[in-house]
Amino acid sequence: MQAVLEQKEEDTRLCQIKGKSFEGMFPLVKDPTKTAKVLMVHGVGSHIPGYSTQLLEGLSDEMSLNRISKITKNIALTDVLDPTKKLGNLRITRSTNEDGSHELLFYELTWSEITDEQKKILAYDNSGEYSFRRAAVNDILKKFTNDTAPDPMIYLGTSHEDILISFAQSFCWMVSKEWADLPASSTSRQVCNPAQLLSAVENMQKNHYAFISHSLGSRIVIDGLQRIARLLGDRQNKRRKMVAEEFVKTFQQLQFPIFMLSNQLPLLQLGRKLPEVTGQHDSYCKADGEHYNSRIVSETSIIAFSDPNDLLSYALPHGFIEQYIDSRLCAHSTNININVATVIDAFGIGFANPLKAHLAYETDKRVIAMLVNGVGNENTSPIIHGRCRILITTDD
Repeated sequence: MQAVLEQKEEDTRLCQIKGKSFEGMFPLVKDPTKTAKVLMVHGVGSHIPGYSTQLLEGLSDEMSLNRISKITKNIALTDVLDPTKKLGNLRITRSTNEDGSHELLFYELTWSEITDEQKKILAYDNSGEYSFRRAAVNDILKKFTNDTAPDPMIYLGTSHEDILISFAQSFCWMVSKEWADLPASSTSRQVCNPAQLLSAVENMQKNHYAFISHSLGSRIVIDGLQRIARLLGDRQNKRRKMVAEEFVKTFQQLQFPIFMLSNQLPLLQLGRKLPEVTGQHDSYCKADGEHYNSRIVSETSIIAFSDPNDLLSYALPHGFIEQYIDSRLCAHSTNININVATVIDAFGIGFANPLKAHLAYETDKRVIAMLVNGVGNENTSPIIHGRCRILITTDD
């Protein structure tokens, strides 16, 4: 019986990569001349600071970052124009290798504080008065739905701007301050003033940047960057007037990889207006383009992970980037269709846990390997070559 229980079956879970090759985070981390800074943005559901610890530990193990800062810094976020607002928490952790030549600053944004208050309207449905009437599995699913389903609706409603300001404040702290300059943990609200970005020019030149997002977080990152594009492009905006031209020119040289776990961009594009500038990639992103000097960044790499058995995630269809992403971000995409949930045969019917398919990215070794070492380059991990089908697109 023990032999039967301990036997291991070959892992035949789907893993197909299609799109442009990409570098992972390790080339950014191991560059001894720069610091790698990664901003994590969660998706639907209530979160508390520290939610990304398992993911961070997986990344650190893969990159041999075995030294961690004694303290973790937390910044209570607010709005520069309205300091009374509570816009969530930014948690910063510093990890290095033994000799300190490889450095990662990991910024974890917890924005769900903004939506938690509004979701209390459904709290009664989770009480014993109603929950005991449900079957056990259905009760688990209903509580999960009550916690997650309202967030996209709230995000598209009155809290939309506050969540984007929370992202912008996190981004401001990331680009404007180094580890030693970040404030110590405090419960008092602190603001990163856009005027501080003038001093960030030198910092931006000596740092690498990347984003990791999950589900709704992917929409927040893209909307946040497109909001920055609008602000930097609108010279009359009062927030824009706080930013120096030197900062804008330096910002144009940056490259942003965005690793989107459980990507939802197509779903959350429904019913939304198009960005201000679309369908003009070459005009803004090629050196000989008519509007090259009006681009926002040099390149945005969108790496979209989705599990086909996740009811709430989607691959990016052909033409999506050109039609629905601001051309000034100079974006391109790679789709990664991967089963993070195991498909089992239940009475002759294939089944995969949809909750695990939505949430289990941080425990999948293939996902960690791609986040760290990328795909289609000399550093691609053996586990990816051995267990994934790789289709690299060309410009031909």
